[in-house]
Amino acid sequence: MKSLYKFSFLFILALGFQSCDDNLEIEPQQSIDGSTALASEQNISALLLGIYEESGQDVSFGGDLQIIADLLGASDEKSWFGTFLAPRQLIQKNILVDNSFVSDSWANSYESINQANLILDNLDIVTSSDDRRNVIEAETKFLRALNYFELVRLWGLPYEAGTTNNQPGVPLRLTGYEDYSQPLPAERASVEEVYALILSDLETAYANLPVTNTIFATKYAAQALRARVYLQMQNYAGARDAANDVIVNSGARLAPNFASAFNNDANSVEDLFDFQVTNQTGDSDFITFYASQDNGGRGGDIVLNQAYFNLFDSQSDQRAQLTYIGDYGDDLTGKYTNQFANIPLIRLAEMYLIRAEGNIMTNSNVGASPEDDINALRLRSGASIVSAPLTQEDILLERQLELAFEGFLLHDLKRTQNDVDGLPYNDPSLVLPIPQTEMDTNNLIEQNPTYGS
Repeated sequence: MKSLYKFSFLFILALGFQSCDDNLEIEPQQSIDGSTALASEQNISALLLGIYEESGQDVSFGGDLQIIADLLGASDEKSWFGTFLAPRQLIQKNILVDNSFVSDSWANSYESINQANLILDNLDIVTSSDDRRNVIEAETKFLRALNYFELVRLWGLPYEAGTTNNQPGVPLRLTGYEDYSQPLPAERASVEEVYALILSDLETAYANLPVTNTIFATKYAAQALRARVYLQMQNYAGARDAANDVIVNSGARLAPNFASAFNNDANSVEDLFDFQVTNQTGDSDFITFYASQDNGGRGGDIVLNQAYFNLFDSQSDQRAQLTYIGDYGDDLTGKYTNQFANIPLIRLAEMYLIRAEGNIMTNSNVGASPEDDINALRLRSGASIVSAPLTQEDILLERQLELAFEGFLLHDLKRTQNDVDGLPYNDPSLVLPIPQTEMDTNNLIEQNPTYGS
């Protein structure tokens, strides 16, 4: 029997943390069965901590989900020079059903979701206070929404505003299983149904999470994720308003310069949600595949081409300068040079970009004008300021300059119906295959087109 509950019993949770800059020091892991995990409130808290750990592993938000999106969305701005076959298939848009990146990310995402479901099924065990139970539910739903959002974006055809979005998404597994090794037949829910669950989970998370929560999910992390989801749905007013709420009320602020937003051992002033990495725990495949050997990586598997630098109107832009020469003479991004740095999953800079685009698309100036929001980022990076009027294409370029190598490229191209390396935005080859392991054990699931029966 496979035990999925390898999480750390960090009972320091009960003691609390002193500040959001504290690092999560994880003690040696122990494996317990599901019935023990659900026997007490203390163990429910440990299981919740396990979801953070599971979701932050290298095959999930520890790098691979973001790298999948960036390689699949890549054209001539970057190249894959590594020897691993699975990432090469992604950048070539020629993915096999046994691709290890694809299968490992799928499996780990559903393991995180199953652990979340176990907590939600057993919330009555939390009896210390209603507030504590509500926060546990809210954190759990934040993490479940986060995992489902990446699953539906990568394994389903893109959400399109104004349509029924009944295209196959991913299975909605909403019940927890203590023995997760058994086959779990489930049909694929529609893309619309998956997004509805994500938004419902985030509504609960936003309503019940605290404004500050040490290194864990907060009210404004949930609102920031909701802004990202609304943007993907082309609900520009909703995205604008959620992003504005975060900018105005979260207390986060832009880091003083672009480089200082990255490679931090503790959450920076700009971070709305990070996955924690220390020298004891945590994974970062950003380091593995983007960094030189001196910085803990493989030497530079993903390299930058001249076309990337050509995106900038001036090489004095700090975002263009945050690079270095790797082991084999190629340009590498400088966003990932500290192998024990936290992974900033949601930064305040993204909220400025979302608010700017939302205002452009709704012809409004909620919070600030689009040019003021964009100039806040450009001035921080030493780039020249821009003037009104700005277009959505201007914002898309700015997103590529600001958010490069953070997992946004494919999703931005799809939601704006731009070609991806010469392929139409809704080409089936830009959607990941359902892993062969899932096809073999789930007799109700339907494979994506181009990947066989």
